[in-house]
Amino acid sequence: MKVKYDKEQDILYFSFNEDTVYESNEDKKGVILDYAANGKIVGMELLNASRQVKNPAKVEYEVA
Repeated sequence: MKVKYDKEQDILYFSFNEDTVYESNEDKKGVILDYAANGKIVGMELLNASRQVKNPAKVEYEVA
């Protein structure tokens, strides 16, 4: 998994795998889900990230 924050566009993107994006849906305003041709989720894009996340440039990783 990769996490990328574009400060200029204020977009936080979570990439779950290397599959090609076939389709994207914005089911909820500001949250875009990307899907592969087989329906598997490829990534998630959070628009206006700084309004929704306290510090979008900071990432913590935890394994439970």
